[in-house]
Formats: sequence, structure tokens, C-alpha cells
Amino acid sequence: MNYHWTQSFKTIYDRATSAYQLGARGADQLFTAEDRDFLASIGCTPIELYDFVDDCIRYGGDPDFETCLLVTAVRRDYFLVVQGGRWTGVVTPMSTLPAKRAAIEGIPWLPRIIEKAKIKLRGEMDPELMYGCAGDRAFLQKFDLHLADLLRHVWAADGDDQKVIAYVKAAAPH
Repeated sequence: MNYHWTQSFKTIYDRATSAYQLGARGADQLFTAEDRDFLASIGCTPIELYDFVDDCIRYGGDPDFETCLLVTAVRRDYFLVVQGGRWTGVVTPMSTLPAKRAAIEGIPWLPRIIEKAKIKLRGEMDPELMYGCAGDRAFLQKFDLHLADLLRHVWAADGDDQKVIAYVKAAAPH
């Protein structure tokens, strides 16, 4: 299952995209029990994949499949390496996130996206929350950063938000 996981993921993504385009809405309608089991084995929830499919179609291809795959690969690695393939059983409520207008070192949205990345890594996303939503993508585009790269840097920073802040500031167009 490890060698071909990306192909299995692509098959599920493509089926979900087709079903969505035919009018199916919601993770319950897009994924079979087998799909759900596979997604769970790589640290992905059906709603997380649904959100990527939904945004891709509604926003004209943004985020694309490759972005979805890269983000999922980072989460999968964290899930298997750090969490030993075990879910925490925690769901972090959206209400605990910094406000959208909250800023660190004069950079609005940064406190929020850092926390969302931490939650995404641990697999504790509130079903109403998306790592990679339109707001996240607009923020990252402004700083010329990729969604998966930020996730990797948050993981590498190991809780040291100053390292993430420095990474974002260094990427900022001058």
C-alpha cells in the first residue's frame, strides 16, 4: 500500500471530482467505506479531501490536485512518523484559532495560518475548518509560499513560531 499510495489517492480524488461535477455534495456522498479506510490510513479525513475538491472546482482549479497531494503527503508523513499512524482523537474547535485579523510582527493572518498548520499536521481539524482555504491561499500567494512548504516548515520548527515567522518574512517580496 505504501508504494502506490499516491495512485490510490489520485483515483479517489478523481472519482470525487467527477461525482462533485455531477452534483454530489458533501463528504458522505463522495467517498465509499473503502475510500474512508484508505484516507484514514494516510492521516486524511474525508472532509479534508472534500474541501480540496470543492475549492478546486469552485475556484477554477485552485488549489489543484498537485497541491492537494503535496499537503496530504506532508500530513501522511507526520501521521506515520511522528504519530505512529495513530489519530489523537482530538478535534480543535475553530473558536480557538486566532482571529483572521490577528497579526504577528505586523503580518495579519500569520498567527491563524500557523495554528491551522499545527492542527493540520496533528490531524485535528474541525470539520468546518480547511487548511488551504481561500484566505490561506491569498496569504501565501502574497508571500510567494506554497501551502505544503509552509506545512513542512511548521513541522520542522517543532513549536518554535519564531522560526516560522522568520521563514515567512524572508519570503516576503521586497
